[in-house]
Amino acid sequence: MKVKARYSAEPEDKRQFTDSFDRFYSRFARLYDWAVKLTPWWRRWLRQALPHIAGPRVLEVSFGTGWLLTQYAGRFETYGIDLNEAMVAVARRNLERGGAVAELRRGNVEALPYPDDAFDTVVNTMSFSGYPDGARAMAELSRVVRPGGRVVLIDVGYPGDGNRLGTAIANLWKRTGDLIRDMDRLFGEFGFDVDDREIGGWGSMHLYVAIERAQTTRHAVA
Repeated sequence: MKVKARYSAEPEDKRQFTDSFDRFYSRFARLYDWAVKLTPWWRRWLRQALPHIAGPRVLEVSFGTGWLLTQYAGRFETYGIDLNEAMVAVARRNLERGGAVAELRRGNVEALPYPDDAFDTVVNTMSFSGYPDGARAMAELSRVVRPGGRVVLIDVGYPGDGNRLGTAIANLWKRTGDLIRDMDRLFGEFGFDVDDREIGGWGSMHLYVAIERAQTTRHAVA
């Protein structure tokens, strides 16, 4: 039996929402790092992004502790930005240990400190559901990727066939505070053609490979 998707409403107090996530990751950054490294299915999901990353210039937004960065940074001119200071510090150490090079900095997805059309690929994994304003975040991803470039995004969502187990997993993520959005619709609103693939969790984990149309007209978010 197909279960109806119930997408999240955007939070009213966006600053409180962000501050709550930031405090959590500041407290558990090292534990999060080990969780990624020691959980096979987590790494398997993240690896699904690798074949779709194209250079020469790549930006990873909200890179966490940098495990995925260590898998590809040596092949491209790579940049990374994350809001959480503790995550940035752990990611720098992981890159150093792995012998990979990327220019990392702290910053907010809603105000990326890069020029328009700066990157061939923008990567975002397990993060978009933690942003308080999906439209503002998507506007910035759209702004910094070049026309014809791509956004490679992995995050939780509802299964396309509405199966009960996948839907229950997505709802569990939502109960822990994440925001489950209709990402196909959101990508479309910002001028992307999107390939949405279910890569695990009974359809609750999605890989989106979104190509920005060359003639897209960018629109600001009020």
